[in-house]
Amino acid sequence: SVEEAISIGKSIEHLPNDYFEDPTWGMEGMRRVRDMVRIPTSTNTVVVNFEQLAACIRTNAIDVILLDTTFWGGLRQAWKASVVCEKFQIGVAVHSSGELGVQLATMLHLGATIPNLSFAADAHYHHITDDIIKGGKMQYVNGAIAVPTGNGLGVELDYDKLKQYNEYYKETGGYQYDRDPERPDWFSVLPERNWAKLK
Repeated sequence: SVEEAISIGKSIEHLPNDYFEDPTWGMEGMRRVRDMVRIPTSTNTVVVNFEQLAACIRTNAIDVILLDTTFWGGLRQAWKASVVCEKFQIGVAVHSSGELGVQLATMLHLGATIPNLSFAADAHYHHITDDIIKGGKMQYVNGAIAVPTGNGLGVELDYDKLKQYNEYYKETGGYQYDRDPERPDWFSVLPERNWAKLK
């Protein structure tokens, strides 16, 4: 809730956090948290298109926009959003959605071209053990991954790996990103729509 987010935010204000990512749901909730907590707020869920970005700018709802080529609909759209943010002096960072090498390549190119990348880029790439690109996983060097320099995005699909993981997907199903393994019948529904039933 907004109230819980404010309480938690106030309790961690003394820590050197870059930002408070999506502490609550909705733009108005985020604006309320921003008004009450000294940590900059950020989002990769509430502002993922230009209409939402315009509303965010008009209402000063969120401090940092986390750009993601998947959520924004591609590399060009995410880059254009960074330019709009630069004009209004809104911070941006590159967000990770747990991508494999092809999307990671789009994110690396995005980060390299953003005029106002004022925060460290986020990555979950170190959590995966293999990739579907030729040559295997891209490597971290001193905590960073270099922007690929080949044609196009700079990476090529390994079709044998793609086939291998396609079969694996058929066997096991998709990644349960929004599921709680302790509650298999529970689904996250936001905003909440399961109200008390009247008798």
